Amino acid sequence: MKVPIVSIAAMLLILTGCERSAQPEPLSQTASFALPEAISNNAVAVADGPDGPTLYSFNGLKAGKSWKDTSNAAFACVIATESCKIIASVPVTEGRLASAAVTVAGKIYIFGGYTVAKNGDELSTPEVFAFDPATGRYEQKTDMPTPVDDAVAVPYQNRFIYLISGWHDEANVSVVQMFDTQTGAWTEATPFPGTPVFGHAGGIAGDSIIVSDGVATVFADGKRKFVPAKLSWRGDIDPQNPTQITWRGVDAHAGSARYRMAAIGDAAGQRVIFAGGGDNPYNYDGIGYDGVPAKPSGGFFAYDLKSDSWQELGRLAEPSMDHRGLAKAGQDYYILGGMDEAQKVTDRIVKFRISN
Repeated sequence: MKVPIVSIAAMLLILTGCERSAQPEPLSQTASFALPEAISNNAVAVADGPDGPTLYSFNGLKAGKSWKDTSNAAFACVIATESCKIIASVPVTEGRLASAAVTVAGKIYIFGGYTVAKNGDELSTPEVFAFDPATGRYEQKTDMPTPVDDAVAVPYQNRFIYLISGWHDEANVSVVQMFDTQTGAWTEATPFPGTPVFGHAGGIAGDSIIVSDGVATVFADGKRKFVPAKLSWRGDIDPQNPTQITWRGVDAHAGSARYRMAAIGDAAGQRVIFAGGGDNPYNYDGIGYDGVPAKPSGGFFAYDLKSDSWQELGRLAEPSMDHRGLAKAGQDYYILGGMDEAQKVTDRIVKFRISN
């Protein structure tokens, strides 16, 4: 489980600069609608629901931030009417933290997460569900071969979904698992070559994946510590054989490493967008493994796949952290829930646009 034996020392794995591109300040604002209740560490996705493009949230952590506040709740927010409602919960008996959600061919696939017991024990869960926005029903799919939580999940060719690195019960793993939504089969793709991490963020645009930051484990004097991983990797997929990914390290973004950023690929712009994130690794309550409360970032930026460089894009209306994905509908990007500067779980929705 992700509980350190001792407080961590201040440590960064990689520290490099990045290129910045001057762009007009994008519009960012707190949306006029909010989630039905405060939720953090929730899996998010966008799909066409019965009333048009809809933001969905699954699982997560409620405002109490204790083991009893893990949730399997699900919400739907219709963009046209700016209204949110509670929908059928994810069909599991215990709440889940650090799940992932990805939309493929009109359905939302929800992967894993972890449970928290009264004594603090945490268990990575293998379940996969397909949620149909048209009917509001869940269908259980083939379990993950290696149950992971706090992993990066990205779609490909409107058919496949990759789960990249993440935490499995007692340690981070390097495995890249590929799920075929048409056959229900799992295949291992080229492993992630970077330091295995959890709480990292990433997205896909075209045939290219960008993965950034997260938390690594190190051992000192026989004791395990959790440290921020300042690293970024690009993976270029062979479209004829999607199990083959050519990975290479790229420059890290400016500033310190971030934990649980919101991220998504922008295919039209050929870039991957990152927003928010915490400045100090923590388990689930927002208090760092070293005892220092994490603070959220208010910035958002992108990795431009054309130039292989980072772009600073703007500031969020409200800093936030503890995210499991960034949602995009039309020209707008949405952050659903999360934690604020006081590590308080929020029902807030923040949206922003990016100048092309």
